[in-house]
Amino acid sequence: MAKAENKVNKSQVIRDILAADPKADYKTVIERAAEKGAKVSQTMVYYVRSKLGQAARRAKREQAATTSRSPVELVGRVKKLADEVGGMKQLKQLVDLLAE
Repeated sequence: MAKAENKVNKSQVIRDILAADPKADYKTVIERAAEKGAKVSQTMVYYVRSKLGQAARRAKREQAATTSRSPVELVGRVKKLADEVGGMKQLKQLVDLLAE
């Protein structure tokens, strides 16, 4: 017996459904996947959803790591900003106003 050549990638179907409707619950995802010809389980839906969240968290961490600067550089930027606004007292007043 020959294998069917038009197999459906179930994980990709779930990702596509979740991309279109991120708030969809597992029952909705299973129904929509069945319409596309993929029989998926509740466990698989939760697994793919968790992997999507994991990828987003990893990307966020990597972005934070690449944008981090040394404290010395940060202090230098604050001093430069204080000079631009007329001194450290003025900068503190501005920060206090923003904090309210």
